[in-house]
Amino acid sequence: MRLDAHHHLWDLKAVHYPWLMAKGEVRFFGDPAPIARDYLLDEFTHDARAHGFEGSVHIQVGAQDGLAEARWVDGIAQSTSRQMNWHMRQVAFCDLASPNLAADLQALTSLSSVAGVRQIIGRAPGEDALTGTRELITSSAFRDGLALLARHGLSFDLQLLPELMVPMAEVLSEVPDLPVALCHAGSPYDRSAAGIAAWAKSLQSLSSMEQVSAKLSGLGMFAHGWQADDFAPIVETIIDQFGPQRVMYGSNFPVCSLTSDYHRLMAAYEALIPQDMQDQIFGKTAASFYRF
Repeated sequence: MRLDAHHHLWDLKAVHYPWLMAKGEVRFFGDPAPIARDYLLDEFTHDARAHGFEGSVHIQVGAQDGLAEARWVDGIAQSTSRQMNWHMRQVAFCDLASPNLAADLQALTSLSSVAGVRQIIGRAPGEDALTGTRELITSSAFRDGLALLARHGLSFDLQLLPELMVPMAEVLSEVPDLPVALCHAGSPYDRSAAGIAAWAKSLQSLSSMEQVSAKLSGLGMFAHGWQADDFAPIVETIIDQFGPQRVMYGSNFPVCSLTSDYHRLMAAYEALIPQDMQDQIFGKTAASFYRF
């Protein structure tokens, strides 16, 4: 079964997304204005099914109320996806440094579609300077939250920048039983030869940890005029360091629809991923990691 392990949905009448509705604010991945509209399961699956996908993992995407988003997605997973014969899990938002974490996790684990949590540590250098999210790495409350997440049997989706990998690996070494999915290949935003080399070196701190898997997703966010060859050193390095059993594909749609349609994106990945690894990377790794 092919699974898209990283995508988003939104119904602007059901859940509020402040970043999406902000007018005239260009983000690191581009101007979100073209995607500031409802993006629902039928539109997503229309593209994904054309490439043999039968299920997916919805990733939280900056809703004002993370629990409200999780409940909305769970409703889709329990009703719409069943009607459409589409297998669906979700990764919800939860503030792992919150004093209310125990209650928040209890609410999330009551939703059967929830497989894990994402709390973004790093998006892009400029935006991180404003949000301060990278300070989570030095937070003892955040470390305790990761441990509690593991005790609940949930996974953690890790989004950060290359310069944060080494200190984050030290944090994760304290919770070796926590499954971690590295989003967007670790966000290699500097695509120069030196930038890719630095990213690959830092990546080793995470790839050396068996608990960490990696997603080939979001690679177009930092290269808006990309060609398939631009992704080649990233795809090769991820597969080489993690092995196909710890690598999964994610479209990051509709965010990555700002730079490509789904068919062009898939054509690039299918050309770059060795044929004998495609069943694993396009499905089996995600099925195991997210417990389908």
